[in-house]
Amino acid sequence: MSKYHLHKIRVRYGETDQMGFVYYGNYSLYLEEARTEMLRSRGFSYKALEESGIWMPVVKLEINYKKPAVYDELIAIKTKIEGNIDRKICFSSEVLNEKEVLLCTAKVHLVFLKHPEGKIVTCPSSIRDLLEVYQ
Repeated sequence: MSKYHLHKIRVRYGETDQMGFVYYGNYSLYLEEARTEMLRSRGFSYKALEESGIWMPVVKLEINYKKPAVYDELIAIKTKIEGNIDRKICFSSEVLNEKEVLLCTAKVHLVFLKHPEGKIVTCPSSIRDLLEVYQ
């Protein structure tokens, strides 16, 4: 992956299942944290976006699990923008362990929604300009 944002998370005990692996549903939380920190790294926040009347709901999530992450492991999430940013945005991620073994790949698709009307709108240019570095 080129032009990606890197975010690291240490797996907590409560995020694992009976087998000692990260519970599959927790990966979506990791991906959300990585997206949020990607925006924050560019000087923007989801909170500011929502306060401006734009919401970004997830409309599609694709995860391909390869190997499990385990308790106390430091995982790295590499995230970039796939395709064009218009009325929707696709965050493409790779999750790796400390040995740089690929644990999973994911794509999270979101749309830009004007609140409270609920109408899908074009991405504000201020956000597009900030995130172009990750395309």
